Amino acid sequence: MDILQTIEQSWFASWVRESPSIWAFAGILLVHTVGMGLVVSISAGIDLRILGVAPEIRLAPMQRFMPILWVGFWVNAITGVMLLTSDISLKLHNPDFYVKMTFIALSLVNLKMIRTHVFGSKEAESGEFSSRSKRLAWMSLFCWVVVITAGRLLAYVGNYSNYK
Repeated sequence: MDILQTIEQSWFASWVRESPSIWAFAGILLVHTVGMGLVVSISAGIDLRILGVAPEIRLAPMQRFMPILWVGFWVNAITGVMLLTSDISLKLHNPDFYVKMTFIALSLVNLKMIRTHVFGSKEAESGEFSSRSKRLAWMSLFCWVVVITAGRLLAYVGNYSNYK
């Protein structure tokens, strides 16, 4: 038996996949959604401010939301692994899963660049953002849209077991 089947047949994966409890798949998915909401909404708020929305709000104080963004990220990482265990052999053979993971990684790299190049500069205080900062903001928004879309489509794309 390979490792993916072992994980998928574990008591935990079976519970996530088959339990009628609200705390199983549905509850984990709900917490995953809340985590994603925290990450994407904070990131999008920062991105939109860089792009000129709500110019009366200074960007620098928005950095205080970063710890909440990271809580949302780790909630998503944990619940994502929990959800993955229930159907790991199928998901790890789905190209859409790798699109989602790639764009999460790109989003995190982009976030690091925003923290370094935007929050770490006078732009955050002045409110006048360079074209580079605006490109980073657009890239961030694009990456998160791809992550959300790929995550949602994961249930439908490449899932050939439902058609047999």
